[in-house]
Amino acid sequence: MTTFALIGAGPGLGAAVARRFGRHGFGIALISRSQQHLDALAAQLGEDAITARGFAADVLDPDALNAALDAATSTLGPIEVVQYSPVPHKDFMKPVLDTSAADLQGPLAFSVGGPVTAVRNVLPGMRELGRGTLLFVNGGSAVQPHTQRAGTSIAFAAESAYARLLHDQLAPDNIHVAQLIIPGAITPGDARKDPDTLAGLLWDIHRERTGFRHFAEPLDA
Repeated sequence: MTTFALIGAGPGLGAAVARRFGRHGFGIALISRSQQHLDALAAQLGEDAITARGFAADVLDPDALNAALDAATSTLGPIEVVQYSPVPHKDFMKPVLDTSAADLQGPLAFSVGGPVTAVRNVLPGMRELGRGTLLFVNGGSAVQPHTQRAGTSIAFAAESAYARLLHDQLAPDNIHVAQLIIPGAITPGDARKDPDTLAGLLWDIHRERTGFRHFAEPLDA
């Protein structure tokens, strides 16, 4: 069994994606800041006969994130798939003219530092396996900057550039890197942005391994 590491595990999209990959035989490593919430989610998944464990870490703490990924590998097996999709902090979303250089440090650490730490941790194992998938999930401001959400717009754009560089560099190693853009809010019952629908789309991206950027729905012009 190989492992799907979900960085940014929560009760909505995270739970749906964990359930989808778990049903296809992956062990599920759940990573977020609250061990209590992770244990509760792991127990829910266990009711569906999915092997899941929680490993608490803040993506702003590289040592903690590395420790969580190392523990996941030791406990569940080699990591084949990583999804990076933690929810940005609300204070990252200031208007552009109210955003200072200091205000950008948190968003960039969250959207660039966290992914770089995770990728550098899991790449040796993926190369040893001979395959891997890195999934980046972002909001619409990653490709359509929003003047009232400067921190995430800038940081998501940087994350997108990093992911695209990985896509080009790692394809010869059979490691597929892809980004899913979800404009607006994830909405239960929505034809395109229901958590289960999005989970199916992420599974298809992993399985089909074609292209870099994918959209849950078209962006408004």
